[in-house]
Amino acid sequence: MSYPLNTLRKTLRKQRRAVNPFQQKQAEQRVLNQLIRLPKFQRAQKIGVYLHAFGEIHTRKIMEYCFAHGKAVYLPMICSMNQRLVWVKVSQHQYRSQRFSHHPLGMKEPMAARGLHVSTLDMLLMPLLACDAAGTRIGMGGGFYDKTLAAAPGAPYRLGLAHDFQLVQDLLPREAWDQPLDGLLTPQHFFGFKR
Repeated sequence: MSYPLNTLRKTLRKQRRAVNPFQQKQAEQRVLNQLIRLPKFQRAQKIGVYLHAFGEIHTRKIMEYCFAHGKAVYLPMICSMNQRLVWVKVSQHQYRSQRFSHHPLGMKEPMAARGLHVSTLDMLLMPLLACDAAGTRIGMGGGFYDKTLAAAPGAPYRLGLAHDFQLVQDLLPREAWDQPLDGLLTPQHFFGFKR
């Protein structure tokens, strides 16, 4: 690879933060338009989604679509004991009233005592910093999604959401613990991968 991973992370974080509100709205709508045409999404009933916080593809319209079409929405919560994510079902009312706690890492989490294992979800929509043509995903560096998905080799279907500039041309290094994606959705494209 032609540049170190920490340089790539820094560059993409900066680029993601520079996406203006109008561009974010456009990207969010285009991703939703593609998502609702995917057979995997059409069949899925339990959808794991993230609350955008760092310039990722926004997820408000996706969640509202799920609520309107009878799909259950689950949000991630970090389990402090093992640093893995558990999934908490939220209602439309809970989401709209923004009853979330602030995690020290900067994101919002649902307020709940207990969440479900990731394998109970049908589809998991994942944020990322970078993805390559082989489905290797680079996250924010905490390893929460990798640790969580290592315990769920089958379900759920793992779909990364990203701006088009987050798809990188060079193959990213993949460590043994890295959990690849099944698919990547950008405002312009859908890519399917063989895990």
